[in-house]
Amino acid sequence: MFMLHVFQWLGNSPVGIFMQQSTYAFAVTEMLHLLSLSILGGTILIVDLRLLGVGLRSQSAAALDRELKPYLIGSLTVSVLTGILLLSEEPMKCYYNEAFRLKMLFLALAVFFYFIIQERLFQREPSAGTNLLAKAMGVVSLLLWLSVGLAGRAIGII
Repeated sequence: MFMLHVFQWLGNSPVGIFMQQSTYAFAVTEMLHLLSLSILGGTILIVDLRLLGVGLRSQSAAALDRELKPYLIGSLTVSVLTGILLLSEEPMKCYYNEAFRLKMLFLALAVFFYFIIQERLFQREPSAGTNLLAKAMGVVSLLLWLSVGLAGRAIGII
């Protein structure tokens, strides 16, 4: 019941009202959301493919991760902020939408997996990307992020 009140509050907040009444706010926010998702997906894809042993073999996955982390964190931050703005435009539709709930679940799992589990691999094994554990982590990460994207696409369909 608490989350219902949060969603109702978001829709009735000044930001929610602005998003609902503005002619261009939703379109501009959606554009920024998709742009940040593209950058986020690219950084994840590069590191995960390296974990799988595909491409950029001259660098370790841990080194790639260190170099790309600022882009990942920046694009994830923009994605979350623009996502909240998009949510404020139609909060009750999202509250009752199973695809939205799945997207949030997969997003939480993917972020947890990246920042807690995958980061530990890079700290423990700086040359990660050559063993079976690293390959399994690359596959799991790709599947989690793909699930986030698919559930996100399903929000407008369901």
